[in-house]
Amino acid sequence: MNLASPNGAQSNKLPILAAVCLAALVLPLSFSGGAVATPAIGRDLGGDATSLTWITNAFMLTFGSLLMAAGALADQFGRKKLFVYGLGGFILTSAAMSFAPSVFWLDILRGAQGVVAAASLSSGAASLAQEFDGHARTRAFSMLGTSFGIGLAFGPLMAGALIEHFGWRSIFMVIAAIGVVAFVFGVPRMRETRDPGATGLDYPGTITFTATLVLFTFGVIQAPGSGWGSPLVVTLLVLSAVFLVAFVVIESRVKRPMLELSLFRYPRFVGVQMLPVGTCYCYIVLIIMLPLRFIGAEGLSEIDAGLLMIALSAPMLVVPMLVASFTRWLSAGVLSGIGFLIAAAGLYWLSLVDFGGPRVALILPMLVIGVGAGMPWGLMDGLSVSVVPKERAGMAAGIFSTTRVAGEGIALAIATAVLAALAHTSLQRVVTDSSTEVSARIAQAAQHITAGDMTHAAAILPEASSRAISLSYAQAFTSLLHVLIVITLLSAVATFAFLSRTPNHDDDQDAGAGNKKVMDAVNA
Repeated sequence: MNLASPNGAQSNKLPILAAVCLAALVLPLSFSGGAVATPAIGRDLGGDATSLTWITNAFMLTFGSLLMAAGALADQFGRKKLFVYGLGGFILTSAAMSFAPSVFWLDILRGAQGVVAAASLSSGAASLAQEFDGHARTRAFSMLGTSFGIGLAFGPLMAGALIEHFGWRSIFMVIAAIGVVAFVFGVPRMRETRDPGATGLDYPGTITFTATLVLFTFGVIQAPGSGWGSPLVVTLLVLSAVFLVAFVVIESRVKRPMLELSLFRYPRFVGVQMLPVGTCYCYIVLIIMLPLRFIGAEGLSEIDAGLLMIALSAPMLVVPMLVASFTRWLSAGVLSGIGFLIAAAGLYWLSLVDFGGPRVALILPMLVIGVGAGMPWGLMDGLSVSVVPKERAGMAAGIFSTTRVAGEGIALAIATAVLAALAHTSLQRVVTDSSTEVSARIAQAAQHITAGDMTHAAAILPEASSRAISLSYAQAFTSLLHVLIVITLLSAVATFAFLSRTPNHDDDQDAGAGNKKVMDAVNA
């Protein structure tokens, strides 16, 4: 593959590409690896179910809420400088997590890791746009996307193997080591670039947007333990709504907003935002929750759980590239909608499977889900910029990236809360004692079940046998799959409604042209 460009020698650019791709690789490794490690972390460090949930959500929350802000800072202060700070901070926080003395400090470090990950990804992608031109740039960004797919596909397997042989702390040491390799290879060869017209960060918009996400996610995660009607949860959700209104008001008045609200006048752009929402609920949620069930409820080893998860993620390495070629015959919107229908069928198939039966019975529906989710996954980046006028492509891409990553954190919080509520209802049918003290312990046990911690759930609720608790969890998980099916089908309906028509003169005919637009916008 020839990635040379007029900007400089190919020999100087390939290490930069390798460094940015390695940096992109460790992000999903950290995301999916942390999910596989959660049961082992709970056994080692203890902690309640809510704090264990934050091991994943803290990273996704800070990462998603700061992507646009990090891009603005990279333009203002320099892409190389922010990449150095971001990747260096990622290495340090990853190494520090391997020495975390408690779940509390692990959660804090995961939140910090999300901050520096946003800086690393935004500045690294911007640096690639400066180093490569034309078709070489397209191929470079394709390799960047493939790196994410590899991290998602093999993160659970890597984490499982490391936990089995070296313990959960080794995951974060290996992630730090990969980051060091990326740092050594790429940073010395990167050149500093910045946007001379950058006006700086929209601080009021960044603060209110981040506060909206943090308060909402915290409220949803806290609800299963405290109750949806508790003063704490109600206050958190109300404050989240207040900050959301403040954010919209601020962005409608500032000269250079971080979120251009006028883009939502384009119906197809609104439809594109449904694509990451759908993939969150039919794919990302399962990336986190299936390992917890395999390890915590089904008693599989971490490495066996990682091997099973390849069935879900491996299609992401192939399907996005294949489906792009189909846009010659069908529109990207129609293909995305078909993908959601396939994913919904896979979810329904999975809901019928006995998780304790032969593994092949799990592998087949997981493959179907991965194939279905891979179809919109491979097309939505291009669609995000092809449905708006060319001069708005850069802002459209930023909004879409934020919707995708921030939506993942919100989807995980909601799915976790739904599963906890379903498990609570299922346990109430098993334990007939309705006293206040027993009800409180049922709520605690439901939270531990959600985190895959069946041992603590049984200890908290001796009134129920281990088998009864396992059956309650299985029933709750099946009901959650039904909820995910409904959301995925609604995403399909919205996709067909907004995106199935032929693109107008402002739109590109395929995802490839859309990717060129966003690259041109970044390079401008």
